[in-house]
Amino acid sequence: MIRSPEIFKPEERAAFALRSLYRSYGYSQFRMNKFEEYDFYVRNKSFLVSDNIITFTDTNGKLMALKPDVTLSIVRNAKDGEHGTRKVYYHENVYRPARGSRTFREIPQVGLECIGEVDDYAVAEVLSLAVQSLSEIAPRGMLNVSHLGILSELICRAGYPEETHRELFRLIGEKNLGELQQLTSGLGIAPEPAEKLFALLSGSGEVAPTLNLLGGFYSDGAWQSAVAGLRRVVTLLPAGSVRLDFSVVGDRNYYNGIVFHGYAEGIPDRVLSGGQYDKLMQKLGKTSGAIGFAVYLDQIERLTPAAGDYEVDTVVLYGADADLSAVCETVNRLVASGRRAAAVRELPKTLVWRNLIRL
Repeated sequence: MIRSPEIFKPEERAAFALRSLYRSYGYSQFRMNKFEEYDFYVRNKSFLVSDNIITFTDTNGKLMALKPDVTLSIVRNAKDGEHGTRKVYYHENVYRPARGSRTFREIPQVGLECIGEVDDYAVAEVLSLAVQSLSEIAPRGMLNVSHLGILSELICRAGYPEETHRELFRLIGEKNLGELQQLTSGLGIAPEPAEKLFALLSGSGEVAPTLNLLGGFYSDGAWQSAVAGLRRVVTLLPAGSVRLDFSVVGDRNYYNGIVFHGYAEGIPDRVLSGGQYDKLMQKLGKTSGAIGFAVYLDQIERLTPAAGDYEVDTVVLYGADADLSAVCETVNRLVASGRRAAAVRELPKTLVWRNLIRL
């Protein structure tokens, strides 16, 4: 018998839908061990969401770690220099403190990676799949897209010294325009190029106006080419599904080009994040390009149940002297008609039900 998908939790339904979505675009499943050598993660700690890692000693004396991240493992095992792109998706658990908590959790994730020759189509496809992923999670969602290449170039042209870039990107990520203006004034940055950065961060984020704003900043070929590249990929996405938000910065040691965060209605924090991470590939000795994203299924657990969502449709309450054949017949008839039914001797205080039948 095919059971109703309603028996699954929201995060379970999302996981099945996302895996099916990625397979339909030619992504094959990547499976991995639950742990890696601890030294591997130590060398790439700044890429991880948290520095805290669960470790244990293997039977051969080697220090191992329960994996806190999936992308690192995929990149480590990726073959380099092959023609074309390798497209993989995963459904794995990672082990790390939940965001805003000091308690370790087993966090389920679904995501995908595209590794190899990452051209405009590959970028557009990954962004499109991110948008479609959000629509599988909730009726409405929004993908906030930035471009580290364009943002870095804007900062360099404004004349911010290299030693200030770390603090600068922190303030940009926080959208802290007050401190950003103080830093700019203290450095003696010329008003005109600095105002370009402030205008970009203060804008509405709507795609067409923001692209037009960027296009008007500088007229040289290199700048116009970068803006045109961003335009080519984001204008392929459905209207109303994407914003250009240059406060999405990621880690500049690993990411380059497009970076993005995804939000779903009913969930206060982001449920998806990703971007191009060619720099991570280079740090691990690879020459290929790469782009991907992860969906945080633990965030989907926070979706508020729809009003009137019952654990069972009908409770069948029977007494000690009830005709058991009548109880069985009643329950089976309800289930066969597509209802959720529960036969009980006493009404549980915590059970949420719609209808009651007494036998």
